[in-house]
Amino acid sequence: MTDAALPQHRAETTTYAILLSISLCHLLNDVMQSMLAAIYPMLKDEFTLDFWQIGMLTFCFQVTASMLQPVVGIVTDRRPLPYSLPVGMGSTMCGLLLLSSAHSYPMLILGAAMIGIGSAIFHPEASRVARSASGGRFGLAQSVFQVGGNFGSAAGPLLAAFIVLPFGRGSVAWFALVALTGMLILTWVSRWHAQAQVAARKRPVKPGPVLARRKVVIALAVLVTLVFSKNIYMASMGSYYTFFLIDRFGLSTGQSQQMLFLFLGAVAFGTVIGGPVGDRIGRRTVIWVSILGVLPFTMLLPYASLFWTGVLSVIIGVILASAFPAIVVFGQELLPGRVGMVAGLFFGLAFGAGGIGAAALGVLADAQGINFVFGLCAFLPALGILTVLLPSRRDMAA
Repeated sequence: MTDAALPQHRAETTTYAILLSISLCHLLNDVMQSMLAAIYPMLKDEFTLDFWQIGMLTFCFQVTASMLQPVVGIVTDRRPLPYSLPVGMGSTMCGLLLLSSAHSYPMLILGAAMIGIGSAIFHPEASRVARSASGGRFGLAQSVFQVGGNFGSAAGPLLAAFIVLPFGRGSVAWFALVALTGMLILTWVSRWHAQAQVAARKRPVKPGPVLARRKVVIALAVLVTLVFSKNIYMASMGSYYTFFLIDRFGLSTGQSQQMLFLFLGAVAFGTVIGGPVGDRIGRRTVIWVSILGVLPFTMLLPYASLFWTGVLSVIIGVILASAFPAIVVFGQELLPGRVGMVAGLFFGLAFGAGGIGAAALGVLADAQGINFVFGLCAFLPALGILTVLLPSRRDMAA
């Protein structure tokens, strides 16, 4: 067996181990980053913060987490840094330790920023690892990677409720052990990835689709618009669905939270199936169905009974979430060799759009009411009609 064949063989035999490991680390990363928002009430009381100061914590976290991701992706596309993954997780660990022990507001700001930096380093390179370990099933790999983040975001507030709230802010430091575990796993993943990159450089490069620059620019603009519309709608559900249910149906907080977890479970399931289906029937078709196809259900949701609201929320979660793996892989195929930049762009955009959308919808809800917000957001999937401007599967294969 030649030296070139050895890493390649190893990559094939460890594909699922790598994919599951990177998905687990995505879960750990998103659990830890969700700690910040989960402890806001505690920080507000302890430091006597105003709401604008809470907003600044969110701003510092989101700016570092969303805006730095494309930059990290561009840098690592030009100069691969496989061992940046444990470094990113280390930044998150330092941020958690600062949040647990800070004695001043500037230290809280620094802690939030370090968690954001850790997230910005993690996502582009982890997406590159998932693609490298895919064995050609790029959609499946993205789905497995992304679903870890879905579960982590959902689990973070629960862990905060059961651990941080009863034991105080200092218990946030316990999650540094989670980060340390992630660093150990990512060190092993990085070693595998470094070997896979050496093997990849020795293999002949297959030419990607040759599309006119104008078509690539238009397609990327469409994908960015679709990510924006999808994540604004997701922000309305994630941040205000419980308030909508309480206002419209008089549910208790506990009952509305159960409905929210039902929706989040549907989102996780949709993320899992979106990638493999895109591998089989084409990513453009998945995007068509996921964005525009969900429109009838979002239009019905604000006017449905309680039972049908639950049913519709599950359908919406499954269909809409299936788009994101397809969008990321589509973007990576549009720009061969720019895997990190594309992943950083779309993950950063998704995160930033969700944060901006949540804030804007909150202002709108204060002015017009929560029912108005859900009625307005119901039209967002109509932007899926722009999918017609994306290159066809035949064009991408040319």
